[in-house]
Amino acid sequence: MLAAGCGTSPVGAGNFENGFAVSTSATSVSTTGQLQFKATLPDGSPVAANWSITSTQNDSSLGTGSIDATGLYTPPNAVSSDSVSVQVTAHLQSDPTRIATETVTVTPGFLQPLMPENATLAAGSTLEISAQIAEVNGGTVHWSLGDGATGTLSQAGCEHGSRQYTICKVSYTAPGTLSGSQSAHIVATVNDTQTQSRLHLLLNTDGVNSSAVTNQAVQTGPVILGASGSNDGDYDVYKDASGNSYIADCCGGTLGALVEDTEHNQYILSNNHVLAESDQGKTGDTIDQPGLIDDACRPLSQQGSTVRSVGSLRYYVPLATNQSNVDAALAAVTPGAVNSDGSILQFGRPSAGMNAPLGAAPPVAGTGETLNADNLAGLRVAKSGRTTGLTCSTVESINLSVKVDYYKDCAETQPYYTKTFTGQIGIGGDSFSDSGDSGSLLVDAGNAQPIGLFYAGGTDGNGNGLSVANPIADVLNELNAQAGSRLSIVGTRTPHPVSCLNYDSNTAVAASLPDLSDKAEARARSASQNAATELVNHETGVLAVAAGKSADSPGEAGVIVYVDKNSSSPLPQTVAGVRTVVVPTDAASVARGNAPKLPAFLSGIQLPADALSHAEAVEREYASKMLGDPAIFGVGVSQSRDNPREAALLVLIDINRSPASMPATLGGLRVRYMRLHRFHVTKSKFAPARMTSSCALQSMKAAPRR
Repeated sequence: MLAAGCGTSPVGAGNFENGFAVSTSATSVSTTGQLQFKATLPDGSPVAANWSITSTQNDSSLGTGSIDATGLYTPPNAVSSDSVSVQVTAHLQSDPTRIATETVTVTPGFLQPLMPENATLAAGSTLEISAQIAEVNGGTVHWSLGDGATGTLSQAGCEHGSRQYTICKVSYTAPGTLSGSQSAHIVATVNDTQTQSRLHLLLNTDGVNSSAVTNQAVQTGPVILGASGSNDGDYDVYKDASGNSYIADCCGGTLGALVEDTEHNQYILSNNHVLAESDQGKTGDTIDQPGLIDDACRPLSQQGSTVRSVGSLRYYVPLATNQSNVDAALAAVTPGAVNSDGSILQFGRPSAGMNAPLGAAPPVAGTGETLNADNLAGLRVAKSGRTTGLTCSTVESINLSVKVDYYKDCAETQPYYTKTFTGQIGIGGDSFSDSGDSGSLLVDAGNAQPIGLFYAGGTDGNGNGLSVANPIADVLNELNAQAGSRLSIVGTRTPHPVSCLNYDSNTAVAASLPDLSDKAEARARSASQNAATELVNHETGVLAVAAGKSADSPGEAGVIVYVDKNSSSPLPQTVAGVRTVVVPTDAASVARGNAPKLPAFLSGIQLPADALSHAEAVEREYASKMLGDPAIFGVGVSQSRDNPREAALLVLIDINRSPASMPATLGGLRVRYMRLHRFHVTKSKFAPARMTSSCALQSMKAAPRR
């Protein structure tokens, strides 16, 4: 949510010595942010200016940043001290001799989320946490426990160097005694700024230790899958001022599962964009473990590289065609390089010993299970991936049509193709996945049956997110066509549970919904007054109505309809154009004024088969037309949060755009909206508009020839 600073003046406003002034909204900016400068006349009206950066305290090798024709300033990728001053100059276009300046401070930001991004610890266990900041040869991170967390922090320190970004680490030890499952948050603050990053920990008494460190590690024996991996050539090469090539960025993902054909030839299963570089790779390309992103972007041929070859690209389903509907590829296994039973990291039981991670275990062999009304109710799904490790959540949407953006390069500066997938699986939660988890096998946490192949996700940056997976049957069928043979998942014949580690709260309360505008509040009051006469009838189970908020469309008005919790009478989806919010309760709670303002939140999809079938038909009817709106990038079947007894269309809206219309209902279904950043597959979904690569220092070793 964006908020204007009411009652404040722009920084720099008021100095009109040359007839105009330069101002901006803040005095400082981190390396991962941006600042908008404006030139104004004394009466406050804007005036056209030419922009430039005229001085900086930053080391010359790290640059000054850049400013475009509109006055939007982008800081340098890194700074040479805890803060550097940058002077921005504006020349009036009508009279270039007249100038105005403003100075801002640039401070280092985080290059990526804290590592690991989340973790689970047993009582008394210890975890090392690291942060990488965009400062060279200096800087520090201050660590603290947040939200009343218990446990201890120790051994804090930073690694500095003239040719590397600063890396700071700390060790956290969970309390030796816990009264049950708890949460803890670790807060990292860069230097003495307001720039912070947080790590969510789950503490438990069941002996479970889990973090993505396990998935990112170099493996010396036969590789257990769920591990970091990449195409050996998946990196970006730039040239410095002297014309020398250097590696500026690299990609990677997860080696998700093991499959075999009818001749028992074994292959590593992952995404096209992980193994085949989004159609840019070639058959025979070397596949590494770990991925380049976990070895400082050093391919096999570069001195000091610790990656090793575990396979070669064999088959991939092309992305840039409307004839395919999956993001999938296979790498032929190098003999002896991969564990042949198909085991996946952290799918097993807790290991013995303090700090011991969850063990590995294979998924169930075969072609997986298909989602339907029978298995969706109460379903928990899990995946083990390179970036967020073992995570668990619920299915938020089925039959999802979604647009995903693909790029030719790791930095996502060269657009390749925007692909529309249909019939996809949407998994709820902001912490379930991130980039680098791409290629992870999605399984039923109750029995380890394969369900899908994770490949993309998005967030609103405020705790709400969605991950998407190709159904496993579609993945295997399309790869069957490429391989000319029937493929199946390698694993066990004995179903077994997978630990369900859910780092999202998965709760919806009225307090989490945004405040309504005055106009929306007036609509809610007016509609509830009309509904009182129209709907309240104790014989039909309608106890009362009130003005409220919609959970299906945050920010919109709602009419709360209090119904007897034993009533099943049908209710209108809108009243006077305002959404109804159906809350089962009892007369006593209504009379006391303590009835809830939203229905109880049910995670996942818990609807009968006929309701799902009808909703899927509506999705097929409306999805294509709705996706024609540039602001909409997804339409699927979900469960209403205004009335969980009903299905809903889930519509994904680009957080930076506004759709032409937002109907409350379509085809007799409620419509639920989520505003998220568009789905992409390479950069972290938590990345700001401009994210710095951890390999982007020009002092990196020269790139190998390819």
